[in-house]
Amino acid sequence: MKIAHIMAGADAGGAELFYERLAAAQHAAGHQVLPVMRANPARARRLRAERLEPCELRFGGRLDLLTGPRLRRALRRFQPRVAVAWMNRAARLAPAGDWVLAGRLGGYYDLSYYRSCDHLIGNTLGIVDWIRAQGWPAARVHHLPNFADDHAMLARVRPDWLAPGSKLVLALGRLHRNKAFDVLIRALAGVPDAVLVIAGEGPERGALEALARQIGVASRLRMPGWSDDPRALLAGADLLVCPSRHEPLGNVVIEAFSARLPVVAASVAGPVELISSGEDGILVPPEDVPALAAAIGAVLGDAGLAARLAAAGRRKFERNFARAPVLARWDAVLSGLEHA
Repeated sequence: MKIAHIMAGADAGGAELFYERLAAAQHAAGHQVLPVMRANPARARRLRAERLEPCELRFGGRLDLLTGPRLRRALRRFQPRVAVAWMNRAARLAPAGDWVLAGRLGGYYDLSYYRSCDHLIGNTLGIVDWIRAQGWPAARVHHLPNFADDHAMLARVRPDWLAPGSKLVLALGRLHRNKAFDVLIRALAGVPDAVLVIAGEGPERGALEALARQIGVASRLRMPGWSDDPRALLAGADLLVCPSRHEPLGNVVIEAFSARLPVVAASVAGPVELISSGEDGILVPPEDVPALAAAIGAVLGDAGLAARLAAAGRRKFERNFARAPVLARWDAVLSGLEHA
């Protein structure tokens, strides 16, 4: 199958990482794949390392008059069976043609951007239900989850800077208010033996660092920046926490399942769909600092509980979020798409 993936995303982010991962995996599985993307040298290098040749375009704002025609020409040359437009800007600019146009949504986006699409793909059941509730025909809306890399063989390596007896709590994501890392930093004050690593970058960095100093936990907080490869971070952690105020999916939860890490998460849309609380993770009310601190402390303080949660999360990953079952679902859906 010939598939074009069109992404006008940011330099870093969960959707952007999965875009790369999916394009590379489909190519490795024998499909012909054209990645069309906003110019990004690092992303282009990673895709070329997977033997893909990306088409890099500007994907600017409303005054960008060149990207649309260039995108149309690129698709006409490639002649895909399906073109997948990732998120709003790509969907707005992606042209109709001889190909089936599918919009891929990882959140509750403005559907006016997707008027040219024949089909829509949501990466959670909640997003799919919401799209259908907006009036899209059920037959043209599809649930296709993300997959994560398989970290089954990841060896546990404690960071050399971590003091003996300390526990390492890991959080991954953009430093944005939606991620609620401020709530997690406040919870850290209630877990005195824990060190927190927040790996990400974004506009909240200064405010988060100031908050840590203000409440006296700065010495137990590390913020190393964004990581495109979280394996070393996962290998050194005792627990992953996803404290988000708003989280349509939660790729980091799937990554933790893969790596056999126990998970504590706020009970918002994505984590609620991913986690059966008490079985393969712990859910707490969003923005509830005492509840978050208590859940973190409970998992870190009970090795048996942590092991049970981690093992159940790994089993769920293998059933639902490993590469093979997810790619099979993508193949089945994309091969069956037709013009609306």
